[in-house]
Amino acid sequence: MNHSKAVVVFSGGQDSTTCLFWALERFGEVEAVTFDYGQRHKLEVEVAAAIAKEQNVRHHVIEMSLLGQLAPNALTRDDIAIEQQEGSLPTTFVDGRNLLFLSFAAILAKQIGARHIVTGVCETDFSGYPDCRDVFIKSLGVTLHLAMDYPFVIETPLMWLNKAQTWELADRLGVLEFVRQRTLTCYNGIVADGCGNCPACTLRRNGLNEFLIKQGREGASR
Repeated sequence: MNHSKAVVVFSGGQDSTTCLFWALERFGEVEAVTFDYGQRHKLEVEVAAAIAKEQNVRHHVIEMSLLGQLAPNALTRDDIAIEQQEGSLPTTFVDGRNLLFLSFAAILAKQIGARHIVTGVCETDFSGYPDCRDVFIKSLGVTLHLAMDYPFVIETPLMWLNKAQTWELADRLGVLEFVRQRTLTCYNGIVADGCGNCPACTLRRNGLNEFLIKQGREGASR
């Protein structure tokens, strides 16, 4: 472990919670930041706060409801269905979300003397989201450094992992069951294994099944 400081962009979901434990293993001091952008399920913020408290991680919540107003999407609007038409982005994509989240996380990081910003973005299972691509992260890292004259490092431990490999990482960190039982990934706001039907639940369950079968364990239900 080194003794530098990190800020984790933290939603309380599978990916960001795995990243939180990854950061806790690697950095001397870790803080988490959650963004309240008007998402339909406020439980997301509550789950993140509960996990951070249990892990004795200082937790910041930043209000960003303007994002939901500027970029209507299925995660903030009940009247927009969760769907993806061929050749277009899913309705769960929020324009500018990672750009804004990481920019605000960087501002926070500089104020508290943290160089490292940890995010769970992933180009392998990214549903076509352009702001989950490695090229975007590298570009933003340069921009943030230039904007604030501060040596940020954006850490992306999941960038080249599929969901099965993300579960494998959680297992290596000794938190697979914690991540499975305590996190909220479901687009319908159901903790743990979720509704089982939405795209997020399907991706999560398929990845878990693939990992468990590879390990010779029993597969996930549903």
